[in-house]
Amino acid sequence: MSRHQSNLLVVSAILIVVTTACFYRSGRDSEPSNTPINPTESADTIAKENKKADENRKTDKGDFIVKHLEIKNSRYDEIALQIKEEKLLEKAADKLNRTLILPNDIYLRTKDCGEVNAFYDSGERAVTVCYELMEHFYKAFRSDGLSDEKAYDKMFDAVRFAFLHEIGHALIDVYQLPITGNEEDAADRCSSFINLTELGEDGVNAVIAAADAFAIESKNDSAGKRNLADEHLLQEQRFYNSLCMLYGSDAEKHAYITEENYLPKERAARCPQEYERTVQSWSDLLRNWRKE
Repeated sequence: MSRHQSNLLVVSAILIVVTTACFYRSGRDSEPSNTPINPTESADTIAKENKKADENRKTDKGDFIVKHLEIKNSRYDEIALQIKEEKLLEKAADKLNRTLILPNDIYLRTKDCGEVNAFYDSGERAVTVCYELMEHFYKAFRSDGLSDEKAYDKMFDAVRFAFLHEIGHALIDVYQLPITGNEEDAADRCSSFINLTELGEDGVNAVIAAADAFAIESKNDSAGKRNLADEHLLQEQRFYNSLCMLYGSDAEKHAYITEENYLPKERAARCPQEYERTVQSWSDLLRNWRKE
């Protein structure tokens, strides 16, 4: 398998990982109880909890469906052909359908859009990442001094973050999840949550690549009224939020973030708690939508 073919596997990996994205806090750190356990009461409690869980469980009425859209720009033909021949999206959709409950169908697709973008369309119920966005990331990393090979690899890391961001929007929409803050920020945190709890070093690299892309893009943006009024946070804010999630996930491992002054220490001090709240929130929100 070539290096480029290997990188294409990210399309499948970033979708499959959503199926295992719930994280539960262990009870091993709690204080031991001195209260005697009544076997009858314990059985009754378990039965009540199981009944409540069954009542809360949703009805599965939809599937993740792959749609291969017509390629208009011939320079994307090769990557589109490889995705189809390897059935990467189909395999990912099958795994998702066996794991997540859906109230309706959700389409998963990549295509050339005529613009640099990745988006979730609530009308079509479709998650789309445009080939133009891949080019944009590649050129951004090349402009920052990376070699052709490193820019290509980092592009796919950044695309992974972007795809999971859009998956976040899809889940918020179809599950009608209660989001009390800015939805774009919630989608960013959903992406960080999945990357950092389920994807190991690949997920860490995705968050780092996204942060680097935000930093590069911020150099070309001006904080004018148009940017300030946009529903997205400023790229500088997304940069710091991504680093905060990364640092909060393992402060010792990622100590360089504060040691090299990428993130102010005043913000970093709150990041472990910020990260834990993000993990717990998304775990709770998705719990009742998982199949047994």
